[in-house]
Amino acid sequence: MAVAAPCLPCAGRTKAWQIALCGTRTRLHGDDATAQFIRFVTVGVLTTVVYFGVFLALRPLGQQPANLVGAVLSSMLANELHRRLTFHAGQRVGWLAAQVEGGGLAAAGLLATGTALAVLDGSLGSAWWADLLLIAGVTGAVGLARFAALRFWVFPGHPHPSPVGSA
Repeated sequence: MAVAAPCLPCAGRTKAWQIALCGTRTRLHGDDATAQFIRFVTVGVLTTVVYFGVFLALRPLGQQPANLVGAVLSSMLANELHRRLTFHAGQRVGWLAAQVEGGGLAAAGLLATGTALAVLDGSLGSAWWADLLLIAGVTGAVGLARFAALRFWVFPGHPHPSPVGSA
């Protein structure tokens, strides 16, 4: 595995923690599957927090409407963050294409979470935390398939220019 040249802010660092931090930063900006997966999970956690917030705020209106609004809003945010950050596709894939193709994948997740909520509604009771655990489990499982689909279909890998400030 080739190691990228250190970025300019990292040049001349001598302390072990500085070197490790700069090396990690350089690796995470890469286009390899590991770097993309780490960014994918980070975006996923962030947008899941947004989803949970919307879901909990709208839960008094019912599980299904709260699930729908939370999924749509968090999916739109996730699609844009994946386009720009996870897959560095901001210059080669437009916003609308990312929303349509990524949204189709998100619809599968919405269908899965909606079905799980409906099927397990009676057994979960009215505990909000049980709903969140169920949604997190289903979303995590769907997320793995979504990563592969986004990586190979929606945002196929093309190298991106080096980050600003790299040597």
